[in-house]
Amino acid sequence: MAKRKQAPGERISDAEHAVMEALWDKNPLSASEVCDRVCAANDWSIPTVKTLLSRLVTKGAVGTEPEGRKFLYHPLVERDDYVGGESRRLVDRLFGGRAAPLFAHLAENEALTDEDLEEIEALLREMRK
Repeated sequence: MAKRKQAPGERISDAEHAVMEALWDKNPLSASEVCDRVCAANDWSIPTVKTLLSRLVTKGAVGTEPEGRKFLYHPLVERDDYVGGESRRLVDRLFGGRAAPLFAHLAENEALTDEDLEEIEALLREMRK
């Protein structure tokens, strides 16, 4: 099960992301096992999960391996790599490629807790070493 270092070429929808989270948490999984993890919370059925898995396979984000009469699914993209790519796209699209305006926006809208600020300060200190 070779995993790709980069994000898939096409964007992953919110629904597809829920499926990816299930697979990042545990894999390989059958479609019914994925459904066990995501269907109730999203009011989905097994056909919905199978459609999402098919789309993720087409996008190159998920791979399959046959097991008897069913397929097992596993992520081809590491979660950290996906999050990194999505974070970069967000900063590029909304903040002109600069992280400082993102932090300013979060701070101005009280979205950062004291704990968040302490973590950010610790990260900055570590990066400056």
